[in-house]
Amino acid sequence: MRTLSQIAIQAFVMVALFATAAVQAAAPKRVLVFGDSLSAAYNLAPERGWVHLLDQTLQAQGWRVANASISGETTAGGAARIEAVLTEQSPDIVIVELGANDGLRGLPLDLAKQNLARIVTAAKSRKADVLLVGMELPPNYGPDYTTQFRQMYADLAREHAITLLPFLLAPIADDLGNFLDDNIHPTAAAQPRLRDHVLRALKPLLAD
Repeated sequence: MRTLSQIAIQAFVMVALFATAAVQAAAPKRVLVFGDSLSAAYNLAPERGWVHLLDQTLQAQGWRVANASISGETTAGGAARIEAVLTEQSPDIVIVELGANDGLRGLPLDLAKQNLARIVTAAKSRKADVLLVGMELPPNYGPDYTTQFRQMYADLAREHAITLLPFLLAPIADDLGNFLDDNIHPTAAAQPRLRDHVLRALKPLLAD
């Protein structure tokens, strides 16, 4: 026959197990945005940026969005820090929005592709789904370079079997009124449209 102390210990263990399971069940899944100034709310209050707006939208669905974007970031910088960020955040989904600064600086695209491949591979090795967000360059960079830049994202998505959003700024690119005075970074008013654009591509991954 069990003693009262044995019954009490067993009851305590059962309560602890149920409490742990409840906490784990309630823990939100996590999206990590890993990008540059276009995702870092450049010259805006952070809460006005599309990443923060995405976080607000997804909270009701049991998701949280962490932003590890840095203004001025290149693919090389991203590749150098991705492992540490993945360890810190343990994301279920990684949105990779990098490459614009490589393109604007005219850096070799084969190196940019290698760096992006390292980032994607690191995320997939942690069992995270990946949404790759592409960019477009102004035509003054020449047709060959701009075409190769655009194709870089399509090739990466195909080679690594990941989801591609071809052009982050597609919903706003045709109107300079959507951009700050530098004609590169979107205004606060344009951020909800970017949020919605990314969310449409993200939804299939959220449902997995």
